[in-house]
Amino acid sequence: MKILIVEDEHRIAHAVKEGLEQEKYAVDVAYDGEEGYNSASADEYDLIILDVMMPAMNGYEVCRKLRDDGNHTPILMLTAKDQPADVVAGLDTGADDYLAKPFSFE
Repeated sequence: MKILIVEDEHRIAHAVKEGLEQEKYAVDVAYDGEEGYNSASADEYDLIILDVMMPAMNGYEVCRKLRDDGNHTPILMLTAKDQPADVVAGLDTGADDYLAKPFSFE
């Protein structure tokens, strides 16, 4: 399984990448929304893990743009924005699920 992590905080991106690689997943990382959008558009992924608050293009914009392009890769929003309105906004842009930080791999 190939996963794309789009997360601007390098420490968090590295920790998630490391955890997923320990489970034998192939993982790529993009550090801003524009880079994430370009990576998701250029390559095939089984899952995209997408932060919301990022430079260049926020996660909502990335998700909406990918869905508008016809990209149906499952998207998990992984973000510190945990209010009900944030969850609804993420799902309304086309995300498949929404997980608030901090989280546990278990």
